[in-house]
Amino acid sequence: MKRALFFLGQFNNRDVEWLIHSGQKIELRGGEKLIQKGNFIDSLYIVLSGQLSVCADNGDKEDIATLGSGEVVGEMSFLETRPPSVSVVAKKTSILYKISREIIEVRLAANPDFKANFYYGLALFLSNRLRKTTDQLGYGIVEEEDLIDTKILDGVTQAGSHFGQILHRFSEA
Repeated sequence: MKRALFFLGQFNNRDVEWLIHSGQKIELRGGEKLIQKGNFIDSLYIVLSGQLSVCADNGDKEDIATLGSGEVVGEMSFLETRPPSVSVVAKKTSILYKISREIIEVRLAANPDFKANFYYGLALFLSNRLRKTTDQLGYGIVEEEDLIDTKILDGVTQAGSHFGQILHRFSEA
């Protein structure tokens, strides 16, 4: 969940309220695909509960990664406007927050502060994911594995509250 906090921690309360009112809750049953490798996606997702499997979709049964509560999904395709290079499948019943690319792009165009915070949050999220991957491959520094830059720590604390707001809103729906 820590990685999504990097993303959400960059938003102010007004932006979080906008996110809550502009997105929707979706539910996937176990085995249901969220993302099909090679097919364009039109939304960004945050896992609220459950578990998703990232897989190569080439017949291999091994998961590339398992995603749980608080993970962001679809961010690479959002940034690059390219189809995903992997598939994402629900391992068990999962609830996700979904917001369309079109809605986000309208907000990005109209609000420079939101745009700066959105892209900075994605950059922090992706940097953390790359650092974790590097660590898993054995090239990281074990002592630094869970360190968080003090400049980012305040935003992460606030992000926990933001994630709680999103969870609360979509548990009611």
